[in-house]
This record gives sequence, structure tokens and C-alpha cells, in this order.
Amino acid sequence: MKILVINTGSSSIKYQLFDLADNKVLAKGLLEKIGESTSLFTQQTPKNRSTFEKKVADHKIGMKIIVDMLTDSKNGAIRDPSEITAVGHRVVHGGESFKKPALINDDVIRAIMENTPLAPLHNPANLVGIEVSREFFPNIPHVAVFDTAFHQTIPPKAFHYGLPYEYYKKHRIRRYGFHGTSHYFVAKEAARILKRPLGELNLITIHLGNGSSITAIEKGESVDTSMGMTPLEGLLMGTRSGDLDPAVWFYLAEYFSMSVAEIESLLNRQSGLKGICGTNDMREILQNKKRGDPLAALALDIYAYRIRKYIGSYLAVLGYADAIVFTAGIGENVPEVRAEACRGLDRLGISLDEEKNSLQDNLRREIQKDGSAAKILVVPTDEELEIALQTMEVVRAAP
Repeated sequence: MKILVINTGSSSIKYQLFDLADNKVLAKGLLEKIGESTSLFTQQTPKNRSTFEKKVADHKIGMKIIVDMLTDSKNGAIRDPSEITAVGHRVVHGGESFKKPALINDDVIRAIMENTPLAPLHNPANLVGIEVSREFFPNIPHVAVFDTAFHQTIPPKAFHYGLPYEYYKKHRIRRYGFHGTSHYFVAKEAARILKRPLGELNLITIHLGNGSSITAIEKGESVDTSMGMTPLEGLLMGTRSGDLDPAVWFYLAEYFSMSVAEIESLLNRQSGLKGICGTNDMREILQNKKRGDPLAALALDIYAYRIRKYIGSYLAVLGYADAIVFTAGIGENVPEVRAEACRGLDRLGISLDEEKNSLQDNLRREIQKDGSAAKILVVPTDEELEIALQTMEVVRAAP
């Protein structure tokens, strides 16, 4: 079964084509800067890499380029589009409408549109990708896989904010959480490493990239997560502030005469690691810290401290953790962050082995000391593969 996974942004289309007979990636690519004067295309197959620049006016033209390149006799991965069994689409926000992936039909599209106010920057672009893809692949199933779905098991005591209840009832203001596809994927991988059913495990999964989140998983289900109604809440991130006293908004508006749009830009795109030390590239931050840059050191300290605080709070939620799981770009590749995040947690049953932690082999592995009550795992995430796997499950279950 060959599954095409599509992640559509407002000016981009990211895709991967999988052969799920052996979970092999047949092709992966990115078309970016759609609608600009020059668009950039890259596609990688096991045999070659294709790149070019040209103007791509809209997503429909972009999708035609992708289909043409996937089937290109010299640089492609398949001979004909008919080889594709189904298309899986990443959709950022499913609100309370979707607790699992959904076979796309008019009702599903309508529900995604209804959730657009919760993700105004993402859901419209995801819908464009769905619309265009259905035009090019009209005779095969299309499946929506939602970033928020895995977190729909979070109980009311964890997802409600301290606002008047009517704001939830009428306007759906609550914690939704994100990165759910990644958290679910690495949770399943952790279960394989531990050789135990996921439904028996308590896990704390930590997705650390430019966007970062942490999730408490009890008996295989998400029961709390750091991101909220939007991806702004929670951990310090590359350019996002994370947790913040809401009164800071009032202060910025009153004393600096900042508009809502300016404050939104400040907190989402100019804050976090970048706001503190001038860059959101963790490699640069580590290099600058070694050179003696105090702001780089401060940024790293705050970053790790926030992670450590959430680990502690989620241990209180769960009672215990069978494993702490680090994943995504920073979580998988930066030993210094893992070491600082776990520092001082020995009495809580989390003891990191510095030598194991320092290894850089890009494989899933255990990095705890012998005798640590909780395992500490590094597990590479693969959100696109998880979307493909969930798409396959939906297609097989369809009548």
C-alpha cells in the first residue's frame, strides 16, 4: 500500500510518499514560497535529488508539479498516480470534533472549516491542500489526521481554563494541545523499546524543536499537555514565549501602545530563545555559550528549567513514570539540553547516564543509569510515517 502524506501551509506543500509494505520512504519533497516571484522545489528519492526554482502561482499548480515529479521517468518514485492507494493530510486543529483520524467527506470538510477560528493560520491552508489533492486524486480515499486528536482524552479538570464557563460552552475556549501525532508515535515506539503494551505505561513525552511541547500519558492516553488553545502556551520555544502572565498583554498594550497584531507577533515570532539571546538555532546558542555569551547561557538555562518544571508537574499528575521520552530535532540531537532537563531529578527516580547521553547515533536508545526507576529514552519521531499509518488504518476499516 502506497500512501502519499501531504502537509500544506499557506505558501508551501510538504509531502512524503510511503510504501507501507516495509514503511519505506519512496520520495519526500517540499515546494515553498508558493505565490511569490520565485518558488523553490526539492524532491529526494533513494536514487536522486531534484531541485529547481520557478514561479508557482498557486497550490493547484504546485500540486501538479509534485504529481509530475513523483511520476517523472528519470527522477520520480512511481510510474503512475494510480499506484497511490490513499492520501493522508495533516490538519492542525480538529477542535472537539475529532478524536481520531477521519475519512474525508463533505461533513469532515465542514467540521474543519468550523474549527478554523481556533487555527486561523493553519486550517485554511490545510483545507486548500485537501481541495487541490482531491482534484488530482479523485478516485482514492483521503484521510485527515489531526494534531489535536491524541489529546482529546485529556479530562475536563486539565483542559479547562479559569474563565467563565460560558466562554468554553459558547466559544470553545479550552486547552487542545498539539504535536499529538508525534507524541503518539514516540509513545508507541517507547512501548516497543520497553516490550510492554502501551496501555500499561505511564510516559512523559517531550517534543523539542522550534515548537516544543510535553505530554503526560497515563496508560497510553494523553491526560495533560503543555500547549493550550494555541501552540503558544507551555515550554519556552524557538520564537514563542511559552507560559506567560496574561497581564503582560495589558501592560504591553497600555504602556507601549502595542496593537493586538503587534503583541501576537511579539509573542509568537520574536520571543522565546530568539528573544532572549538573538537566535533560535540551538547549535548557535551552544556555540555562543561556549564563547562566554551570558544571554546564550541564560536562554539555555530557561529552556531546560521549563522542561524540568513540567517533568516534575507531570510526575505529580501521573504518580510515576515508566519512561521519560525525548524526541524531535533538539530532543534527539542535543545532549546538553537532555542533561540539563534531567539534572537534579534523581530523587524522583530519573537518573541520566552522562556517558550514554553523550552518544550521537541518531537511533532510539536508553540513556538512564542502571537502577533508575524511570527509563530515559531518545526516540526519533516520524510524524509523516504516523500519518501514513493512521491513513492506512482508516482506509482498511472503511466499509
